[in-house]
Amino acid sequence: MKIILFEVPKSEQAIFLELLAGIDITLSEEKLSESNIAEAKDADIVCIFTNSMITKNVIDFLPNLKAIVTRSTGFDHIDVAYAHTKNIKICNVPAYGSETVAEFTFALILTLSRKVREATLGLKENGDYTVPANSKGFDLSGKTLGVIGTGKIGKNVIHIARGFGMNVVAYDMYPDLAFAKENNFTYGNLPDILAQADIVTLHAPYTKENHHLINKENISLFKKGAYLINTARGELVDSEALISSLKNGTIAGAGLDVLEGERLIKKGDTIPMLDMPNVVMTPHIAFNTKEAELRIMQTSVDNIKNFISGAPINLVK
Repeated sequence: MKIILFEVPKSEQAIFLELLAGIDITLSEEKLSESNIAEAKDADIVCIFTNSMITKNVIDFLPNLKAIVTRSTGFDHIDVAYAHTKNIKICNVPAYGSETVAEFTFALILTLSRKVREATLGLKENGDYTVPANSKGFDLSGKTLGVIGTGKIGKNVIHIARGFGMNVVAYDMYPDLAFAKENNFTYGNLPDILAQADIVTLHAPYTKENHHLINKENISLFKKGAYLINTARGELVDSEALISSLKNGTIAGAGLDVLEGERLIKKGDTIPMLDMPNVVMTPHIAFNTKEAELRIMQTSVDNIKNFISGAPINLVK
C-alpha cells in the first residue's frame, strides 16, 4: 500500500517516521495540488493538511486512492461529496485543539480589549516608559460574549469567559440545553445574539450553508461598537462587509486568525485589513502549539493505521 504524506515540514518528519515505523511512507514538504499530482499517482492513501486542495480533478488523477487523511478538523479543502462517489474514505482529526483554539480566542480578545498592540507600539515610538494616550482598554467582566457555535471549542470558550466574569449568549443550530443550564447561559437566534453581544466569537464549522454567516445584511445588527473574533474559517465572514463596518464604526475592532480566501494569498499580495488600526490579524495559528501539533500527528497516524487494518476511524460522513 503506497502512502504519501504531504505538507510535512522537516521538523515533523522524524516524528512521523517514528510513529509509522514499519510502514512504507513517503514524506513531502509540498502541498498536494494539480501541479504536482504525478507524485501521488499510485497512492492508496494521501495524508494532507489544509493547503492541499483535493478537487475533483485531483481525485480523478489518483485511480488507486482509497483514503484521504487530513491533519485538520475542517475538511472544506476536500471535495467530500465527489470522493464518496468514488468510495474514498476521508478521515479527519475531530478534536486536537479544543482548549488550544479557545485559549487563542482570548489572546485575540485581550489584545483588543487591553490595547496590547497600541501600548507596545507606543512604548517603542515614545522612547520612554510613559503610557500611550491610545492604550486605554476595557474590562471583560460584565461584558456579554456571543458565542456562535457551541461544539468543543465553543464550550471551552464559554468556560473561559465565565472565569472572566462575562455574560454569555450563544447560537447553535443544535443547542446543548443541558450544557447551557449547567453553565448559566442562554441560546438565541443569530440576529438576537449579534444585537446583544459586546464581543462576537465564531466557532462554527464552514459548510456551503453557512458561507458568509456574517454578511452585509446581518452585520448591521451588531451592537454599536462591538468586536468580532474569528478563529474558525475565513469564509464564514463576508470580508467586504466587515471592512465597511470597521471603517464606519459599526464594529469597533476585529481579531482574525483566519481570512476569506487565505489559501489564495501569495507573497506580496495586499491584505486590506492587515494595516487597519482596529484589526489584529494572525496567519491561521490558533491551533499551533507543541501539544496540539503532537495530538494532530498522533491522531493522523492512528487514522492511517486503522484504515490499513480495515477498521477506519474518524470518518467524515
